[in-house]
Amino acid sequence: MTTASCSENCDSLSDVKEDSVVLQPSRSPWSWAPLFAVTIFLGAFLLFQVQPIMGKFILPWFGGSPGVWTTCMLFFQLMLFAGYMYTYILSRWFSLQLQIAIHVFLLIVSMCALPISPEADWKPTAGESPIPLITLLLLCKVGAPYFLLSATGPLLQSWLSASRIIDKPYRLYSLSNLGSVLALLSFPFLFEPSFSSAEQSALWSMLFVLYGLLCIVAGWGISRIRICSVDKPGSNSSVEVDNSIVVSKSQWTGWLVCAALPTAMLLATTNQVCLDTAVVPFLWVIPLAVYLLSFILTFESDRWYSRRPCIQFAAISFLALYGSKLLDLKLPLGCEISLYFSGLFFVCMVCHGELVANRPHPSKLTLFYMTISAGGAIAGLFVGLIAPNIFQGFYEFQLTLLCCLMLFLATYLQSNTLWTTRVPAWSKVAIAIGVPAFVYLLLTISNARSNQQIVAKRNFYGVLSVTEGRDSRSGTTIRKLVHGRVVHGSQFMDQNVVHLPTTYYTPTSGVGRTLRTMALPNCRVGVVGLGAGTLATYGSLGDYYRFYEINPDVIDIAQNYFTFLRDSLASTELVLGDARLQLEKEVPQEFDLLVLDAFSGDAIPVHLLTTEAMQIYKRNLKPDGKMAIHISNLYFDLKSIVLGLAESQQMHCCFADGLEEESPNAYASMWAILSSDEKWLSHFTETEPTHTRSYTKPILWTDDKNNLFEVLK
Repeated sequence: MTTASCSENCDSLSDVKEDSVVLQPSRSPWSWAPLFAVTIFLGAFLLFQVQPIMGKFILPWFGGSPGVWTTCMLFFQLMLFAGYMYTYILSRWFSLQLQIAIHVFLLIVSMCALPISPEADWKPTAGESPIPLITLLLLCKVGAPYFLLSATGPLLQSWLSASRIIDKPYRLYSLSNLGSVLALLSFPFLFEPSFSSAEQSALWSMLFVLYGLLCIVAGWGISRIRICSVDKPGSNSSVEVDNSIVVSKSQWTGWLVCAALPTAMLLATTNQVCLDTAVVPFLWVIPLAVYLLSFILTFESDRWYSRRPCIQFAAISFLALYGSKLLDLKLPLGCEISLYFSGLFFVCMVCHGELVANRPHPSKLTLFYMTISAGGAIAGLFVGLIAPNIFQGFYEFQLTLLCCLMLFLATYLQSNTLWTTRVPAWSKVAIAIGVPAFVYLLLTISNARSNQQIVAKRNFYGVLSVTEGRDSRSGTTIRKLVHGRVVHGSQFMDQNVVHLPTTYYTPTSGVGRTLRTMALPNCRVGVVGLGAGTLATYGSLGDYYRFYEINPDVIDIAQNYFTFLRDSLASTELVLGDARLQLEKEVPQEFDLLVLDAFSGDAIPVHLLTTEAMQIYKRNLKPDGKMAIHISNLYFDLKSIVLGLAESQQMHCCFADGLEEESPNAYASMWAILSSDEKWLSHFTETEPTHTRSYTKPILWTDDKNNLFEVLK
């Protein structure tokens, strides 16, 4: 029913019998629609703006792991489901007036949780399980506001539908998702560069108060409007409505599956991309924005979704991605990320397009939205909790893709007459499941044969594997520690060369030259990032090497699968926990040399390269202590960041290259050498091949303000 017809019907009911009197609002119902639209838009904006804000707040406390964002997403998915369930219960069991009163009361109570910035007391201790702590932190700081924000869209749509102000409430879901996308895209490009984390929190809290006031006004406005309806004797319209709004089990199951698959693909894709590049908010928000864009297009109008082209484009994206991996082609960063995100987009378009095609009558709107959120929560539980405990690798991406291919195949063939009329049901199931499963099995077997894996471990911080094979350059057996696709240490297994340092730590590397130049007796060395423990091989009698490692599995592997630690002549000690937090808590360690080796992978922990982190490092050095920072990275040029850190602490800096040809199993490397002793550094640069790159402009990062776009190669 349109707004105009609703108003006309209300005017024509003035002489209806007393028990059917319709109270007319003091103003036209349609005049309230803009207020509801603004409230829904602002609620969705705040709902998705808070996710990267909180993620960036707590990321440094948990080692910069992709698991931080996955855990955050799991929490937000569960809270979204709770908010949608709350809306469903309100609309089903409570009158409109009581719904408004309950929601307004909870809004006022939730404002007591402001501001949302977490205190330092929430920082983890060594060995503490990250997932429960992150969940509890988010629940206490943003649980109540997020719960009510998540209920905004479906609840206000339900109120509008009941009051007949609009006749197409589902289009407001598109408006809601538009607000969400703008929130996500504005964070890395506007809010993150312009405001510190504390300022972002304060601004968000103020906007939440404004949102609460708008909700209160909207609730008051809807209470002034009465439903324009009257039961006519002999009318069978109620029976027709009842028949039209029945939701079958198959329809409900279809909603659940079509909601769960794109959410699982979103989380798995984000994990995969962050593993291959960097754990930064930009790479969190883009896939989430892609996911929400598909909601906007499919719910806005049927004209945006065409089944067959979307399935074909998704297949092309994933075939190109996996074809390059099978052929061992090194794609440019932008190209590889584009393939991931384009595949994600078309998966979401297919699933959400099928959701819209099977949406129910508006009277079942809250059930529909609750089912969608339930599918998202199930996917979040699978990717965030179940998969890390049952898989040794990041197999959830491949498994989710396999399920999507099954759905694609079944959906693609629906428009084929021969398929729908001639093929038996059991054959359809066998084809839809068997063909993708067979292809997946072949790829898995091929990968297993080419991977000489000894052990694999997976936890909150990612997937580690130990492989062994014949080194092509030296002809000897070599064992490697691999995280994702990055080698974090290797060791020759032949007894005559087992003691040789390899990869980024050879005698001709920057850190090797630094240790050789220092040549101090009873040298105290701190190392951030254990890897295979390669640097311990430089230790002499009387030396002390203290390794900081956040991942307990790395410690287990270094002790049991490599011999660098136990063969070292130096005294070694392993400290479990984030290096920055541990160094902050400890008494000054008086290191002669502090080695930062946390950046050799593609995913860099930004919180170890800020001014606040540098102050902690400087406090743990002797007055003439040195620093060696490993800044080898495929995608980011960190020289300007290191120069900024050196200037902030009145230290001098130079850069030392390591080449592959210089020693057996050497990797190309870049080390930054920092020292307060200008005389020593001058001697180092005169005796060792170095360069300063004077054209590099220093960039100073802080915990509150840092942006990887500045150093993208």
